[in-house]
Amino acid sequence: MHVLSIPTWIIHISSVLEWITAIWLIWIYGELTKNRSWWGLSFAMLPALISAMCACTWHYFDNSQTLEWLVTLQATMTLVGNFTLWAAAYIIWRSTKATSPMKTQTIKSEQ
Repeated sequence: MHVLSIPTWIIHISSVLEWITAIWLIWIYGELTKNRSWWGLSFAMLPALISAMCACTWHYFDNSQTLEWLVTLQATMTLVGNFTLWAAAYIIWRSTKATSPMKTQTIKSEQ
């Protein structure tokens, strides 16, 4: 565990805890608004959480060569997480577009 300094560990652990809290809060928001697409965002955040936990685990065991597969898993989960977050954001955007159509209005100039 000596690979990272104490302040760096604090940042790593607090980031994981913040991500878990964000997942939970987004789930609650989806319940309050009754918009299930927000629940999808919660699920879409899980690959990024797995990626962060892989990094913390690998560092905890002093970047052991036997656990080097965690680096590959971390990279894969980051890639998967980027796509799932993009898809969830698109689904949220589409759901808000369908429920509240914008009215276009022409603004006349006073010249």
